[in-house]
Amino acid sequence: MQSGGGARRGRRGGYRPMADINVTPLVDVMLVLLIVFMVTAPLLTVAVPVDLPKAQAQSIRQDKEPLVISVDSRGGVFLQESKSELPDLVAKLKAITGTNPDARIFVRGDKGVPYGRIMEVMGTINAAGYTKVALVAELPTPEPTRGKKK
Repeated sequence: MQSGGGARRGRRGGYRPMADINVTPLVDVMLVLLIVFMVTAPLLTVAVPVDLPKAQAQSIRQDKEPLVISVDSRGGVFLQESKSELPDLVAKLKAITGTNPDARIFVRGDKGVPYGRIMEVMGTINAAGYTKVALVAELPTPEPTRGKKK
């Protein structure tokens, strides 16, 4: 007599291990990640609405994230996303950058703002000892070359 043989024969036809990979949990996780990235991506941009002028200049390559100062269409000054008065701007910049005069600062100015206002903001930043101040502009959209002759 064999011991345990009868139990083995009974299982042969009943249960078989499944060899397929269940991808449903993987798809669920990927969809959740997609939704998370879709929601957070717009929040990574600066929230002050500014209509930037167009320029032909090349983009600047850099390692660190710069500080962004925006001048909106009414001439209001914003450091990152918080509104700031021009006299208080230098104190806030020094609080953020410490004693680093080489901190990169980008100035975004609405194209409807007088040039003098933007230069006033840049002059205030430069007078505080910051040397790496740059203007931000949008690249122009290329015009279609339909029917043009050289």
